[in-house]
Amino acid sequence: MEAKKGNEYKKNKETIFSAIQPSGAMTLGNYLGAIKNWSELQENYKCIFALADLHTITVRQNPENFRKNTIELYALLLACGINPEKSLFFIQSHVHTHSELAWILDCYTQFGELSRMTQFKDKSKKYTDNINAGLFSYPALMAADILLYGADLIPVGEDQKQHVELTRNIAQRFNGIYGETFVVPEAFIPKTGARIMSLQNPKSKMSKSELNPNACIFLTDSQDTIIKKFKRAVTDSGTQVKFTPEEKTGINNLMNIYSTFENKTFDEIEKEFEGKGYGVFKTAVAESVIANLLPIQEKFKEYISDKEYLQKKYRQSAITALEISENTLKRAKEKIGFIVN
Repeated sequence: MEAKKGNEYKKNKETIFSAIQPSGAMTLGNYLGAIKNWSELQENYKCIFALADLHTITVRQNPENFRKNTIELYALLLACGINPEKSLFFIQSHVHTHSELAWILDCYTQFGELSRMTQFKDKSKKYTDNINAGLFSYPALMAADILLYGADLIPVGEDQKQHVELTRNIAQRFNGIYGETFVVPEAFIPKTGARIMSLQNPKSKMSKSELNPNACIFLTDSQDTIIKKFKRAVTDSGTQVKFTPEEKTGINNLMNIYSTFENKTFDEIEKEFEGKGYGVFKTAVAESVIANLLPIQEKFKEYISDKEYLQKKYRQSAITALEISENTLKRAKEKIGFIVN
């Protein structure tokens, strides 16, 4: 990847690739687990970000809502700090090399590897009327997303490490057959905020698909809504604000959120709220979330009202992404034996 004028890409620095599906509103879990780190990573890495809309259609989408969600998420991610002058940020379906390399990698991915993927098992149970081939083979597309750009590091939560391991296996298998072709990536897991749990079922990851509206905080929630949701957050029967691994999962989750936003250790939080009880702490967490989300919400309103600017940015990024990824795709095709124009 060549350095570009304006320092869009940085020479001699590792490349990071990350993507998120535009399947609905962004949650606090998405933000603290991944997106908050994206803006910080831009300063020290070559960053390539994508809206993974090809992955989204493994589950049936309402076309009108799908388009709306995609453009709104693009605007929201800019509001969260992605800088298109520093990072590449495109819509996946606008770059055809992803689909083309995915088919090639399908042929170098074993059936047994795909059948063991946790997400396939989970979604197959949830969407029993639509267990499609794309849902089964999507990890090959995910591998293509990563390998096309020579990514060194993939920011993921603990629950996503399986996808990176499979990508590594596919890359190593291909390289073993044809010689060095793909960079073998590594998982990059943030030390804090990597896994935010449901406010109503703190043993499960926060998800926008939860049926209980109080389980999830969305980045565009109003201040009143955020306060109400935190006040209703499930905790244990005690009153002491103390982090206890594997025991008080509800209060642990709230402390994790507060720690990430306020940059405080659990010990510092325990001292701050000593003798104050859960009610006071829940309010403090809510206020911290509101204060940190307010600038994002204000920027989002600005971006979403300027559709021309958004279109310009995602189109420019797609052109650059295609230029970069075509080189990787061509190299892979030549190694296999395709006649390449």
